[in-house]
Amino acid sequence: MPLYEHVFIARQDVSGAQVDQMVEAFTGVVESGGGKVVGTESWGLRNLAYRIKKNRKGHYVMMNLDAPSDVVVELERQQRIHDDILRYLTLRVDEHEEGPSIMMRGRKERGSRRDDDGDEKPAAAASEAPATEKPAEEAPAADTPAAKSAGSKEEAE
Repeated sequence: MPLYEHVFIARQDVSGAQVDQMVEAFTGVVESGGGKVVGTESWGLRNLAYRIKKNRKGHYVMMNLDAPSDVVVELERQQRIHDDILRYLTLRVDEHEEGPSIMMRGRKERGSRRDDDGDEKPAAAASEAPATEKPAEEAPAADTPAAKSAGSKEEAE
């Protein structure tokens, strides 16, 4: 069966217990269709990038699914008509990630955005060591047109 990562965002004013009940209900939808939920992660109440239906925050939940595509379509249909679900996204993946997702890892593992002085740096540049040597300029190859014209000028002089 195909593997999926499914993330949904619930409204900010529902409780954590209600979010758990939603996860159980959606797990039941998947299992009744012949699929299974491999893992579930609750990312907690997080800020949204922009307002969605007058909400500034939302409860994020990720579910790893091993289910046929018609089960995923039914799951999305159920979430589309549910009043407490703001958004959902399902991605087909080749394999599920081992261990916690990137959202659950600590800030140190993800890479910091600031160096010791407080200056902004990209995460990739902060972890790499600076290069101390500059590469030497290479001489043009003898068979290139620029090298041939340079060689003919030297012969003419």
